Amino acid sequence: MKSSITAAGSAGDGGAVRVRRATARDAKRLTRLVRTSRAYEAPYASMVAGYRVGPDYIETHRVFVAVGADDLVLGFYALTLVPPELDLMFVADVAQGLGIGRLLVEHMKDEARAAGLTSVRVVSHPPAEGFYRSVGAVRTGTVAADPPAVMWDRPELEFPIG
Repeated sequence: MKSSITAAGSAGDGGAVRVRRATARDAKRLTRLVRTSRAYEAPYASMVAGYRVGPDYIETHRVFVAVGADDLVLGFYALTLVPPELDLMFVADVAQGLGIGRLLVEHMKDEARAAGLTSVRVVSHPPAEGFYRSVGAVRTGTVAADPPAVMWDRPELEFPIG
């Protein structure tokens, strides 16, 4: 199973971007990335206001982080195996449009394949549905709002793992 890959790409510094397994020491940086994401501004802000990616979560799940020069966090994802789900995926605002999301999805698919999964579910943040579809996810339904935590319906998608 791959624990680290290197991809050619720019992280704003002309350096390579690497995907590595997250460690408990990454918890504060991943939490900050979630809480400050522009994707969760305005009506979506309440969903991540108190969100925490704790060391226990990182140690329990398959959490991988994309890093650039000086271990700068550019994005991360969390894959749960039971049930098979892309639980979290965030790309830093400064890294949007650099291919980090695509890199993370490809890495997630490799991890899922290595774990013997045939598909991976994702309940998408509504503005992210187009991205997930552009990298191979297929819409399978809608997850209804669940106030007070989630005040809006969310697209449900699935990545086929071949």
